[in-house]
Amino acid sequence: MESIRELYRIGKGPSSSHTMGPKKAAERFLLMQPDAGSYRVTLYGSLAATGKGHLTGVAIEEALAHKKIELVWEPAIFLPKHPNALKFECFNSQNKLIQAWTAYSIGGGAIIDDVTEKESQSIYPLTNMKEILDWCEKNGKQLWEYVEMHEGKEIWEFLGQIWNQMTLSIKNGLTREGTLPGELNLPRKAPSYFARSGNFALPQKRRSQLFAYALAVSEENAGGGTIVTAPTCGASGALPAALYHQQKLYKIPDQTIHKALATAGLIGNLVKFNASISGAEAGCQAEIGTACAMASGAVTQLLGGSPFQIEYAAEMGIEHHLGLTCDPLYGLVQVPCIERNAFAAARALNHASFAILSDGRHVISFDQVVKTLKQTGADLPNLYKETSLGGLAVFGTDSTK
Repeated sequence: MESIRELYRIGKGPSSSHTMGPKKAAERFLLMQPDAGSYRVTLYGSLAATGKGHLTGVAIEEALAHKKIELVWEPAIFLPKHPNALKFECFNSQNKLIQAWTAYSIGGGAIIDDVTEKESQSIYPLTNMKEILDWCEKNGKQLWEYVEMHEGKEIWEFLGQIWNQMTLSIKNGLTREGTLPGELNLPRKAPSYFARSGNFALPQKRRSQLFAYALAVSEENAGGGTIVTAPTCGASGALPAALYHQQKLYKIPDQTIHKALATAGLIGNLVKFNASISGAEAGCQAEIGTACAMASGAVTQLLGGSPFQIEYAAEMGIEHHLGLTCDPLYGLVQVPCIERNAFAAARALNHASFAILSDGRHVISFDQVVKTLKQTGADLPNLYKETSLGGLAVFGTDSTK
C-alpha cells in the first residue's frame, strides 16, 4: 500500500482521473519523446465518453503544448486493464511511428501502464483495517500513529501543506461568483449559501455553513480551480468541509487536524488498495463513498473516538453509498457531483455522532464493506460508470420530461 502522498494531490480540476491523470501521462510521454514530429493520443472508454466535459483534451493539449497533436475518441472501446485508458503515439517527420505507449488513469490522478502497477513503492505492511486495528490494540496506538510510523515525521509538513490548500480552496470558493463552465450554465452557490447561513439560528446555521464549505471546494474544482484530491477531484469537497466545520466550531488546532487527515488518508488508501476510488471503474460509490468514509473517520477522531469507533464511522460512510452510480450530466463534474459532496459532508457528521454513541461493535466490518464496494462496482453496467450513457445523464438532459 502506497504513501498517502499519492492519495492527497494538489492540482486543478475538474477531474483527477480525466484531467489530472491524462495531463500527467502526456507530460510523461513528452519526456520519453520530446523531439517527435507529431503526436496522436487515442482515448478509450470512460475517458472518451466524458472526456470533453472533463476537459481531458484540453489537459493533454496543455501538456503537449506547441506540438502537432491529433486526438482520437473511442468511447465504445474499453481496454481490459481499466476503463480510463489512453494510447500515446509519436511519429517522425516522415510520419513513421517512433513509439507507442498505453497508460491508464486509475483514479485520484494516479497513472499506471502495462508494466507498472503502481506509481510508487509500497510502504505499509498491513493492508486491511482488521490487521491495523489489531496492531493499534496490541500497541496502545492510534490510527494516525500507524501512519506516522510508516510515513515518518516529515508527513506532518506534507499534511500541513495539504490542509493549507484545502482551507484556501474553501475560502476561494466562498468568494467566487458567476457561472461554471459547460452546457448547464450552473451558477455557483457557495457564496450565497454562506451569506444566507447568517439568517438562521443554531443548529441550522452550522449545517448551512457546512454545505457552503463543501460547495465552495466542489465549485472550485468544477471551475478548474486548484483543490486537493480527497480521494478524487470529483469528491474533493466532503473531507475539507467536514474538518473545516469542526475546526471552526471547536477551535481545533491545525496539528490536530493534520492527525485527522492522516487517519482519513489511511482510510482512503485502504479503499484504493483493496477496491477502487475510480468512478469509471466502480461508480460514484468509489469516489463520494470513500470521501464520506474518510470524513466520517476523521471527524470521529476529532471527537475523541477510539480506533474501533473510527472504523465504524468509516464503514458507514461506504455502506450507505453502496451502488451509487456515476452518471454526470453532459460529462461535467457538476450535477449531481457538487451536491453529493455537501450531503456526504453532512452524513460524515452524522456517522461520527452515531459511532461515538456506540462501543465500536457492529455487524458489517470496514473490510467487508470495501469488498462489497469492489464487487458492486464490477457488477454495475458501464453506462453507470462515468460514461454519461445512463441514469441522470440521460433523463436529466431530456428536455421533453
